[in-house]
Amino acid sequence: MPNYRDRRLAQEILKEVNDILRKKVRDPRVQDVNITDVHVTGDLQQATIYYSLLSDKASDKEKAQEGLNKASGLVRRELGHALSIYKTPELFFELDESVEYGSKIDQMIRDLNKE
Repeated sequence: MPNYRDRRLAQEILKEVNDILRKKVRDPRVQDVNITDVHVTGDLQQATIYYSLLSDKASDKEKAQEGLNKASGLVRRELGHALSIYKTPELFFELDESVEYGSKIDQMIRDLNKE
């Protein structure tokens, strides 16, 4: 169970990383990336950053992941400046599958309503 400090830090990271990706990262591969959630380990050493993508093409997902991996150093550095914490956590980017799942469910409901 994450404690208050973990959740607060996760929220800060979510806000800041979205901001950094919009304003500081010039890589076109991460343009359509939206940060959906952040999980921070209890010791605050690692943060898994979940993201969604407007495109559901596998090649775009791959490119976005490559772009995020390449930008992670810059993102972590900028995050270190933005947050007042002793040590900036190591960042891991992961595609948020729940967004895609939710879209599929919505589409299935719409299809049912058409019948």
